[in-house]
Amino acid sequence: MAKLYNTKYYHRDLSWLRFNHRVLQEAADNRNPLYERIKFLAIFSSNLDEFFRVRVSDIRQIKEIEKPFRKKLITKPNKVLKEIKKQVELQQEEFGTIFKEQIIPDLKAENIHLIDHKEFSSTQKEIAKTYFEETLKDKLEISCNPCSNSDTVFIENEALYLAAQLENDTFKLVKIPHDEPRFFTFPKQNGKHYITFIDDILKYCLKQTPQREENITFYSVKKSRDAELYIEDEFSGNVMERIKKSLPKRNTGQATRLLIDNSTPKEFQEILKNVLEVYNADIVMGGTYHNFKDFFDFPNPTSKKLSIEHLPPLPHPVLAHCHSVFKAIDKKDQLVHYPYQNFEPVIKLLEEAADDPQVTTIKMTIYRAASESRLNDAIAKAAKKGKEVVVFIEVKARFDEHNNLKWGKIFEENGAHVIYSFPAIKIHSKILCIERETNGTLKRYSYIATGNFNENTAKVYTDFGIMTANETITEDLNKLFLVLQGKMIIPKPEKLLISPFTLRQTFESLIENEMELAKAGKDAYIIAKMNSLQDKSMIKLLYKASNAGVKIRLLVRGICSLVPGIKGQSENIYITSILDRFLEHGRIYIFGNDGDEKMYIGSADWMKRNLSHRIEVVTPILDQDHHNTIKELIDIQLNDNVKARIIDPDQKNDYIKHGKPAIRAQYETYAYFKNHNKPKQ
Repeated sequence: MAKLYNTKYYHRDLSWLRFNHRVLQEAADNRNPLYERIKFLAIFSSNLDEFFRVRVSDIRQIKEIEKPFRKKLITKPNKVLKEIKKQVELQQEEFGTIFKEQIIPDLKAENIHLIDHKEFSSTQKEIAKTYFEETLKDKLEISCNPCSNSDTVFIENEALYLAAQLENDTFKLVKIPHDEPRFFTFPKQNGKHYITFIDDILKYCLKQTPQREENITFYSVKKSRDAELYIEDEFSGNVMERIKKSLPKRNTGQATRLLIDNSTPKEFQEILKNVLEVYNADIVMGGTYHNFKDFFDFPNPTSKKLSIEHLPPLPHPVLAHCHSVFKAIDKKDQLVHYPYQNFEPVIKLLEEAADDPQVTTIKMTIYRAASESRLNDAIAKAAKKGKEVVVFIEVKARFDEHNNLKWGKIFEENGAHVIYSFPAIKIHSKILCIERETNGTLKRYSYIATGNFNENTAKVYTDFGIMTANETITEDLNKLFLVLQGKMIIPKPEKLLISPFTLRQTFESLIENEMELAKAGKDAYIIAKMNSLQDKSMIKLLYKASNAGVKIRLLVRGICSLVPGIKGQSENIYITSILDRFLEHGRIYIFGNDGDEKMYIGSADWMKRNLSHRIEVVTPILDQDHHNTIKELIDIQLNDNVKARIIDPDQKNDYIKHGKPAIRAQYETYAYFKNHNKPKQ
C-alpha cells in the first residue's frame, strides 16, 4: 500500500478506507456466525457508497480551486484520488474473493444455494417466468439508445441497472425495480434451499422476449452522485428552506463513481462511459452484483440459527425501577451505557417531563432523529401541554435531513419553538436541559451524551450518557442554550468543555499538564477513546507529549491520521481499533493528573471540525462511582485480544493475536453490566 503520509500524518480518506477494510475483515472472520459475516459485507458496501458520495466528491471540489491556492495543499487531489481508486479496487477484489470462496460455500454447507440464472432448473425457470410476468414486467424501466458520442442517458443515483450491448449499434439499459425484494426464494427441493437475485430473474426472462436476445449478456451498472447540497450562501435567507429545496439535487448531482461489472468488455465500457457522461477516473470495477447493502435482508429459509446471538439491552439498575427519574437524579448522577443497557431511561425522562406539572421548560438538540420515536412524541406532547419547549434541529446532518425536517414540523405544530441549522456550523452536541419549579424554586436537570437522541441507533451504537442536577453543569448548559437562542454570544462555562469556545484549549492544557508531570519524573499518561483522530494541531501536541515521556494509549474506531510507533516522534503512543457487533461510538478522555485522574465524555472527536467548527459538549465525570465504572470498562477495551486491531504506521489492520484468556471487549462489557445489574436503592 502506498504511503500517503510524510511519517507524521496519515491521509484521512485513506485511513477511512483502512477502517472499512476492518469491516471487510469481519466478513472474512469465521469466528462470526455466517449471517453476521453477510451483514458485514452489507455494511462494507453501504459505507463505500457513502464514501464516494461524500468524501470523493469533496476531494474533487478541491480540483476546482484556482491553481495558486491549490498548490499550497500538502496532498494533491489527483494523487489522492488515484490512490483511493487503487485501494478501492483492491478491496473490491478481496470482497469478491470472500463472497465467492467463503460465503457461498458456507451457505451451501447449510443447504442454502445462491444460484444465478444459468443454474435454474426447468421448474425454477417456469417459476421465474411467472414471477417476471406477474410482478416485475410492468415495473421495468427500459431504454434503448444509439451508441454514439452525442447521445447520453440519465440514470438515477444509486439505482441498479442491467446494461447490454445489442446489434445495430444500440444498447439496452434496464432499471431493476427497487420496490421489490432483491432476493427471490424458490421452493425447497430435496432438502435444499435455493435463492437468487432478482437481477438473475431479469437476465433470464429478458432473454426470452420476442426480440430473441438469447445471446446477449447483461452487466451490472450503478452510478453514485455527489451528496453535497452546496448551499451557496448560508448567511442569507432561510437555511432550512434552502436545504429543503436543495435535497432533490442529490439525485442529479455530478457522478463520483460508475461501478461496472468487471466482466464488461472494454468496448462496451467505453460506450457506457460516453452515454453515462463519466470519465475514466470515475469508473470502478466491481463484481457481477452491486448494492450488497441489500444483504441486510438476505433471507434465511432454514430453521437453523445462523445469526449472532441476541444480547437484549439490560434494565438500568436504578432508573428501570424508580418511580421518578427526577428523584433518582436528585439522589445521585445517573450513568447510562447503551446498547448494553436499555435506552428506555432517556425516553422515560422526557415522558415524565412532559407529564410533570412542575416542569416548565425543556431545551434540547437533535442531530439525527429516529423515523418513529416515542422520545420525540414526548417532546411534542410537552409542547402541546403548554410547556416552553425549545428544540434545536440540525437539518444539515447528512442523509437525515428529511427526517429532521419532518420532526421539526411536528414539534412546531404542537407549539414548540424550533431553531434550525446555523450558517457555516453544525450543532453536533447531544444535550438536554429540563427546568422544574418546586415551591417557587427553580431546579435544572441535564442529560449530556456521546450519542444521538435516537432509539434505533441506541440499539447498535455504544454510547454513554450522564443525567445530573449538578448546579454548575446545568448552569453551563443553560448558558449554551442561551447562545443557541441568540440571547448570549459566548457561554463562558465553568466545568463543561464547549467547542468552539473552550474545548480545544482545555484539552491542550490537560495534555501540556501531563507533559510537565513527565518532565518532573512523575507518572504521566493519557487514555482516549474516540471515533476519529485527524486534527493536526492535536496530533502535533500528542507527538510532543510522547517525546516528553507521556504514555499515550488510544482507542480509535475509524479515521486515524496520527502515525504511531515512530522513534523520536510517537514511540510512546499505542493505538488499537475495535470493530465488533456494535459500532463503537463513545468518546472518553482520561488524563492522569498526578494521581487525581480527570475524565470526560461527550460528543466531540479530535477532528478539526469537532474542535473548531461545530458546537460540541464534553462533560467531566464528577461522580467517583461513575468514574470507576467507565475506567473499568475502558480497561476491558484496552485488553481486547479478539476483535482489536493494531493501528501501526501502515495501518495493516493486524489483529492482536496474543494473550490468554481471550477477551472480547463487547461481550465482556455485557457480562459486566449483567453482573452489576442488581437494583440499587
